[in-house]
Amino acid sequence: MIESKKELISEKEWIKHIDSLKTNKKSNKEELKKQIVNAVKKRIPKSRFGIFFSGGIDSGLIAFICKQAKADFICYAVGLENAADIEAAKKAAKLLNVNLKFKIFTLKEVEKIIKLATEIVGPDVMKVGVGSVVYAAAMLAKKDKISIFFSGLGSEEIFAGYERHIAAKEINKECWKGLKDMYQRDILRDFAVSDKLKINILTPFLDSDLIRTAMQIPGKEKINKQYKKLILRKVSEELGLPKEITWRKKKAAQYGSKFDRAILRLARKQKLKYKKEYLAQFFPLAALISSGKDSVYAMYKMIKQGYKIACLISIKSINPDSFMFHTSGIEMVKLQSESFNIPLIEQTTKGEKEIELEDLKKAVERAKKKYNIKGITTGALFSNYQRERIEKIADELGLKVFSPLWHMNQETLLREILNNGFKFIITKIAAEGLDKSWLGKEITEKDIDKLVQLNKKIGFNIAFEGGEAETLMISGPIFNKKIKIEKSELKIESKIVGELLIKKVKLAEK
Repeated sequence: MIESKKELISEKEWIKHIDSLKTNKKSNKEELKKQIVNAVKKRIPKSRFGIFFSGGIDSGLIAFICKQAKADFICYAVGLENAADIEAAKKAAKLLNVNLKFKIFTLKEVEKIIKLATEIVGPDVMKVGVGSVVYAAAMLAKKDKISIFFSGLGSEEIFAGYERHIAAKEINKECWKGLKDMYQRDILRDFAVSDKLKINILTPFLDSDLIRTAMQIPGKEKINKQYKKLILRKVSEELGLPKEITWRKKKAAQYGSKFDRAILRLARKQKLKYKKEYLAQFFPLAALISSGKDSVYAMYKMIKQGYKIACLISIKSINPDSFMFHTSGIEMVKLQSESFNIPLIEQTTKGEKEIELEDLKKAVERAKKKYNIKGITTGALFSNYQRERIEKIADELGLKVFSPLWHMNQETLLREILNNGFKFIITKIAAEGLDKSWLGKEITEKDIDKLVQLNKKIGFNIAFEGGEAETLMISGPIFNKKIKIEKSELKIESKIVGELLIKKVKLAEK
């Protein structure tokens, strides 16, 4: 775990913590040196530990301080053949006279690590690149029975080590923002890897006192035309870190190790255009499907990104006014499943508020057990009620949620659906501006124009996000056969409320 914590704090708590570190107290180089040394020394464990070592200033400084403290540790470096970080690590270890263990991986060996890292952190290229380095180094250390590691995480943020800091008008303002953004970008990744491998990652550069001190150093002292993290380099040199380490310019871990390059090589080996396409195949998803346009199109967008949809999940609510689930035409999901050639998991619910979530959880658990899914796709557009509850279930089951339509412009969404070759009809209406003529109607560009005008006139949700209508996707590029309605009738409750009751339907050639 990160900093030996057994539970991950929430993003809200992390941001609150970072905000609490802001102070008007002035700082200087001497105070900064003191806090850097203290941040490392107070974390040194009694047992032997490891340092993720690249030969750069962050890991080099940590190793230097640990060496001065006469601590018992081993430095670990990993990479492919001719990786810059391994060469730099060997030189730095010699300069510091510290114990270094390194491994040069073959592409075949890295392929296995990348697959495992993807299953842990998800198919984000950057997260997998860094996560794979951590995974590989931790596995190398397993032979030495080491499970506690120092990491240089956080240094780039408090000392301005990224290109975006150079472009920033206010460097420290960008540093504060970066510290908050670390939760999604870095902390979730490292926590997931450390939790899986049962290791502890120590992060002295995220020490509260050090952050306070570093963030009181003026931004202009952190960057010049030649160097980023300038103030850190200066104080490191004054502390005695060799110049060859102090002033070395290095690449991020995934580049210096060549692990990112390995992902590209493996993608090209499969004749894939993008690295993300390669990673996505190791992260099977379940699509939460209602038969409507949004859930089907969301699934399609994930397929286009290279993800494999292992199964569909359909929740059939006995309550027609379910708080969570689309109910009109839900039985059509069976036909969609057959047309997509994707297996379906069905779950019935009484549709009682909040209780229906337990039924959804049961279905997702079944999907995870049977198809080893790593995440769920949803067609959520603006409904926080729906999205937050699905995310809560996913978190409890260790799954990720993908909502590719989230906050998409409603008119853009409808036109995009049609432009990509999908066809859908309206199966239910419940709003001013719609009448029975819309029921069973296949939506065209002209119909979208009418909906846009309704929006201008009465504030109508063009994509029916407010429950104005429900839809059925009947054909599209992921359909092997189209859904053909042979017999139906209308159930009309009022001028603006009605439903298309489908009596006879089949799959037909497109």
